[in-house]
Amino acid sequence: MDLIATDQVTPSSPMAAMLNGYDCPAILVSADYEILATNTRYQDTFGAIDFAKTNRCFRISHGYDLPCDQAGEDCPLGAAKTSGHKERVLHIHQTPRGKEHVDVELLPIHNAQGELIYFVELLHPVPLASGEVDDKKLVGESAAFNSMLEKIARVAKADISVLLLGESGTGKELAASAIHEASDRKAKALVTLECTGLIDSLFESELFGHMKGAFTGAVSNKKGLAELADGGTLFLDEIGDVPLQTQLKLLRLLETGTFRAVGSAEVRRSDFRLICATHRNLIRMVDEGEFRDDLFYRINVFPVYLPSLSERLDDIPLLAKALLKRVAGGKKFTLSKDARQALKAHHYKGNIRELRNILSRAIVLSDTDEIEGETILECFFDRVQQLDSGNSVDHAEEVVKEVDLKTHENNYVESLLQRYQGDKEKVADILGISVRSLYRKMSEASD
Repeated sequence: MDLIATDQVTPSSPMAAMLNGYDCPAILVSADYEILATNTRYQDTFGAIDFAKTNRCFRISHGYDLPCDQAGEDCPLGAAKTSGHKERVLHIHQTPRGKEHVDVELLPIHNAQGELIYFVELLHPVPLASGEVDDKKLVGESAAFNSMLEKIARVAKADISVLLLGESGTGKELAASAIHEASDRKAKALVTLECTGLIDSLFESELFGHMKGAFTGAVSNKKGLAELADGGTLFLDEIGDVPLQTQLKLLRLLETGTFRAVGSAEVRRSDFRLICATHRNLIRMVDEGEFRDDLFYRINVFPVYLPSLSERLDDIPLLAKALLKRVAGGKKFTLSKDARQALKAHHYKGNIRELRNILSRAIVLSDTDEIEGETILECFFDRVQQLDSGNSVDHAEEVVKEVDLKTHENNYVESLLQRYQGDKEKVADILGISVRSLYRKMSEASD
């Protein structure tokens, strides 16, 4: 944008008034970071600014005394100065509602001589996540989390297939929900099919539905999840576990949008947005002939990597606070300084799911509403092994050899079932898995 600057810009000048032409919060910033004007949407979203004093954008938005790039963050204004072009970055801003993620777009304004004199900063709030404790949103503020969130925010409005990648327990189901809620399909259903453990016939029945009498046990007609997802979003969790012989049927659904219920000759149609998730290496599976390459390229339109907890250690205290609120059943628990340090120092093989399990154990073991560091240490997997086997801490290595992970998992599931009188929905919620997954684990334990 080119401009000949003749008059000093004030909050009421014609140049400032142009900000109201934008359909999002917007501010006019000088080359030395001073906010010169705001539009009405900015005032409604972030509050009014007192222009009787000098206001720097890094001070107003972040509470910093220095520009963002000197405070350890990306600075779109600094980047625009260097490139001379539009820049975009995801930031966490201080707002009247607390910390919020904001997608910042910076448009440089040049004078007739080509000099950068002003910047228009467009601020798009990202309601998918929170920099504070929140029951339903993605929670975090680390660089790795923000990088993931920026991709999710960008792809949510694009009606294309998304593939969520990452280790088990990183929150892929919550990410899928966030994408759906920010999409144009949010008024319709988000339908989830957990692919793990489904044999070919069961997968087909779950996805396509079946007619009464189609097979033994089919006592009535049943709509499939593909039909229920019409107009909304179909989320296939652990897509890498779909049997090879079933993948062709899934591919046909995705390519044609049509299907037939089991036992029916009627061709039905469904229009849905596809989100898939997996912790497996699909490229390696394609190379080894375990996953169809045509299906892989059909689902891998926009991949999003979800970082492990080891990649976002700074988020652990915030995550722990949010998880405590979710699993405490209305009670209020806090973490001591030692407890927070212990959680940050732990290596999480199960990521957020493991963190949730640790906190669930800690709530049971804690005698007060403040969870101490020693209580957290007792809840770690290696310490639980030692306590369950009656061995001392000095023999941890020997104990790990004697009690494998699957055995400990089965014991823990059984203890939860006993503690909550067989309430499977409650136990599944504590474990961070679906009720179907819990039944599968119970079945495997009894084999």
